[in-house]
Amino acid sequence: MIATASAPAPDLTPPADLPDQVATALREDIGGGDLTAQLVPEDQRVTGRVVTREDAVLSGRPWAEETFRRLDPRIRLTWRASDGEPVVAGAVIFEIEGRARPILTGERTALNFLQLLSATATEASRFAAAVAGTGCRVIDTRKTLPGLRTAQKYAVRCGGGSNHRMGLYDMVLIKENHIAAAGSITAAIAAARRVAQGVKVEVEVESLPELEEALRAGPDIVLLDDFSLEDLATAVLRNRSRGGSVALEASGSVDLDTVRAIAATGVDFVSSGSLTKNVRAVDLSMRLEFGRSGSL
Repeated sequence: MIATASAPAPDLTPPADLPDQVATALREDIGGGDLTAQLVPEDQRVTGRVVTREDAVLSGRPWAEETFRRLDPRIRLTWRASDGEPVVAGAVIFEIEGRARPILTGERTALNFLQLLSATATEASRFAAAVAGTGCRVIDTRKTLPGLRTAQKYAVRCGGGSNHRMGLYDMVLIKENHIAAAGSITAAIAAARRVAQGVKVEVEVESLPELEEALRAGPDIVLLDDFSLEDLATAVLRNRSRGGSVALEASGSVDLDTVRAIAATGVDFVSSGSLTKNVRAVDLSMRLEFGRSGSL
């Protein structure tokens, strides 16, 4: 569900489908078995650390922990940073100790989760910092990697952003094609209230006249799609003149260069797909030291 403009501290509870995400990732990587790991003696021990090569906001600890837990519960991870914390280039993220084979097998899967989710959290933190002090909140979209939506939305929260709807089931978002099928904005909102009672209803508009119709129909949120800064400010004033009971979300042409000016118009939310779809993985490295063979 969409967050409010005065959202409390982020909920960093790992999503319920985290084990399934890790299981799928390990299955696609290991298949019938890790052939290369067989080159290492079965009782070989190893210690190591994961280091970030660039500044970032950490996210993904529970996924890394679940990866190694599934391969060998005796592997020990000692974390030097928590999810949601900034880390600087050269910092140790965690230290690891255990049998070499399962650590080598899980290395890539664990780092893949950490690199992707830390990248998402880092991007979200940049957007959140850009709108700081405006009263506006940055929210994500459904433009996520298939199968990893809950993970990326967790990462957005780690970075100080907020979540829009999780999927098609927990909120109504009426867009252009829905309006065309219903016949009008008013008809679409009325239909949504009938068929989806108890959830928030949002409608997308593309002009100030469409905004006026939407406000009269009474949705919970209006999405202002690709409005100019001037029209965004006008939309805020018109909404306030009606009591301001409808939340306003701005979307379209949103990036780090434009987001603060958009937020400064007085809208409640700014949404951007770039928080989750345009991220570049954070550069992390696992450095291992091999000790003598022996039981743990």
